[in-house]
Amino acid sequence: MSRIAKRFADLQREGRKAFVSYVMAGDPDYDRSLAVLTGLPEAGVDVIELGLPFTDPMADGETIQLAGQRALASGQTLERTLEMVRDFRTRDEATPIVLMGYYNPIYSRGVARFLHEAKTAGIDGLIIVDLPPEEDEELCLPALEAGIDFIRLATPTTDDKRLPRVLENTSGFVYYVSITGITGAAAASAADVGPEVARIKASTDLPVVVGFGIRTPEVAREIAGVADGCVVGSAIVAEIGQGKPPEDVLAFVRSLAEGAHNA
Repeated sequence: MSRIAKRFADLQREGRKAFVSYVMAGDPDYDRSLAVLTGLPEAGVDVIELGLPFTDPMADGETIQLAGQRALASGQTLERTLEMVRDFRTRDEATPIVLMGYYNPIYSRGVARFLHEAKTAGIDGLIIVDLPPEEDEELCLPALEAGIDFIRLATPTTDDKRLPRVLENTSGFVYYVSITGITGAAAASAADVGPEVARIKASTDLPVVVGFGIRTPEVAREIAGVADGCVVGSAIVAEIGQGKPPEDVLAFVRSLAEGAHNA
């Protein structure tokens, strides 16, 4: 059983919802980023999404774009991101890590080489936002063969005709994007999200977690209450962007996690 599957099975047995956090690797620099990363499990994070910085993050809003720029300026690369995961794994063998980003850096490294290095480093899943299901042979199918989950995004515009194609090779969990547009663009609404989550769950046995537009413990609790969990990214990245020390960032993360776990 993969780390992701085990974590969701454990949460289901405990009757708890998942709290998933996103941070950008290398933001604002390697050491502070690693300090936040290694503190996330103790702060209540069940699954970590680790952003891979890229020069053209088309799905991301200003907050995460700036985080990527800070990371790149500090010298963060794909190699250093894998190194960060290896560092994390010396401390934590249980918490799932999902690498989230864009295909270009992976393509440049070579898919076979990347997948071997990612698996060896301790990456459990991938979210690659610019590879649609029609391109599954590029990375999705090789990743699954390598034992790495490939997590797909479903959105408010994923209709009943499109949904089966989106779910076809998805594993780990389904990430439902609660709003149309880029990250950090609007607030999520449980009233809008609930029916969409139910529609997706009618077509898959995978957990469905909801991200985009969640900024407070109250909203985390509301959204987790209608899904299998919630994802917070931009709100956490904004705390880092304000120059707050890792302990303050992790205190904020803890408040969000408590909100989701109290759903």
